[in-house]
Amino acid sequence: MLKLLPISILQCMLLSGGQVLMKYGLTKAGDFSFTWQYFVRLFTNWQFISCGLCYGAGSILWMYIIKHFPFSMAYPMVSLSYVMGMFAAIIFFHEQIPMTRWIGVFLIMSGCVLIAK
Repeated sequence: MLKLLPISILQCMLLSGGQVLMKYGLTKAGDFSFTWQYFVRLFTNWQFISCGLCYGAGSILWMYIIKHFPFSMAYPMVSLSYVMGMFAAIIFFHEQIPMTRWIGVFLIMSGCVLIAK
């Protein structure tokens, strides 16, 4: 278990980082449309490209995790990315998080602790 936790945290950081970069990339690309111009703007955008790199690295790390650890322990650890997403919303997008969401984050973290034992 002690080996799973840091690897899971890194994998969740890659997933959450990918989400943040995707949001920045999509914002920079402008209004969504099914046009060549939109997709050229999107796929030449460094934030969107970096998003794909984060997802790729996270997927490779996920393959390692599910190969070497019990799936019943590994899969719930992915929920740590929800917690990281909440903090990313505050730090990068300056969102206000209501108390009910913080309670949800606490419950998620509690579940991960129980699963990890």
